[in-house]
Amino acid sequence: MLERMFKLQENKTNVKTEVLAGLTTFMTMAYILAVNPNILATTGMDKSALVIATALAAFVGTMLMALLANYPFALAPGMGLNAYFAFTVVGLHGYSWQLALAAVFVEGIIFIVLSLTNVREAIFNAIPMTLKSAVSVGIGLFIAFIGFQNAKIVVNNDSTLVSLNAFKGGPETVGAVLAIVGIIITAILLVKGVKGGILYGIILTWVLGIVCQLTGIYVPNPEIGMYSLIPTQFFSHDLSSFGKIFGQVANVKAWGAIKVLDFIVVMFAFLFVDIFDTIGTLIGCATKADMLDKDGKLPRIKGALLADAIATVAGSVFGTSTTTTYVESASGVSAGGRTGLASVMTGFLFLVAIFFAPLFITIPSFATAPALIIVGFYMMGAVVNIPFSDMAEAIPAFLCIIIMPIAYSISEGISIGVISYTLIHLFTGKGKNKKVSILMYILSILFILKYIFLKY
Repeated sequence: MLERMFKLQENKTNVKTEVLAGLTTFMTMAYILAVNPNILATTGMDKSALVIATALAAFVGTMLMALLANYPFALAPGMGLNAYFAFTVVGLHGYSWQLALAAVFVEGIIFIVLSLTNVREAIFNAIPMTLKSAVSVGIGLFIAFIGFQNAKIVVNNDSTLVSLNAFKGGPETVGAVLAIVGIIITAILLVKGVKGGILYGIILTWVLGIVCQLTGIYVPNPEIGMYSLIPTQFFSHDLSSFGKIFGQVANVKAWGAIKVLDFIVVMFAFLFVDIFDTIGTLIGCATKADMLDKDGKLPRIKGALLADAIATVAGSVFGTSTTTTYVESASGVSAGGRTGLASVMTGFLFLVAIFFAPLFITIPSFATAPALIIVGFYMMGAVVNIPFSDMAEAIPAFLCIIIMPIAYSISEGISIGVISYTLIHLFTGKGKNKKVSILMYILSILFILKYIFLKY
């Protein structure tokens, strides 16, 4: 049956290889079970429920990838998109998390439509490659900045806005030091090529924190958000907390005041990042697995994109931010994964993880901060695709990148990048040679109107 479903012989693999590949992928991306709840809980959502929602979204998305596309790629709530959800949409603009979930839901529906038609290719081709790379780099900086803040390595400062922690003592200082140690540990593991290095980095940093608490170096202080690091429960079959966020996407009463154009901008930001993040990940992992055809195209890409889109809709109903394909899938591909059977294994492990929610919610933010910073480093790799010798390309890319962390907003970076790219090419005459698309002009006009008429 497995041979018939996943065509193992045709893909030159076997059950053992696929199972090990699925386990490898899970180990490299299981950190999301700790990181995603930590980020989204800042919106007021229940942390225990978020662990369940994260695991369920990953399970559904990864299983869909296996069944609809037969690829060894795994999905989960996306990094960067969860930060945008929590810190920009809810934190900066003041929308309720229920409304943010609604934006994710609508984005997922649109993505389904785009995945079933050729519109997705049109949108993808309309956005210059330089800006696609810039979005990835900008999100990387944004995520890393959040990691430094969560660890209290970087703190608020009235005169310079932000500054390094003064390290004057107390649990925040201990947490910041442990986070720095965690970054070094994680980096060493990754340089050594240890599978699941990010996950092990989180665990080791957490264990060091527990040792500090037992020896009195770290003293919990709930008033400043520094809680006990010692878990009181490891396993639970009580999933009742899930009801606090499940289906809240349809809680219209909790949406609060809403401006239509604001909502469209938020939804489009989710959609934009999701589309390009997904396609970039699929192409990158497929290249590594030698799955591209002679024309450089990925067979069955429509099924892969559809799996991603449906998973986003399902994830919003579960109560989490946009679900997307993970670049960590490359670790499973490196371990020999070539079919959806590897994804089935990864998805099953995420399902089992639901029952360990009490353990995941005990993991402190300073232990997950190194993961955010390292993921930011990974996303910075796209900077090499930006042609800095061509200022008409490089300046808009730079503006897109720098705006994201300093404005604390992915969508603002995208807006400024699109506007500056279009205007520079328009007024220098380069737009004709490079054929700036009509869609880029339309997007630029919409973004400019947003700044004229919308007050944040």
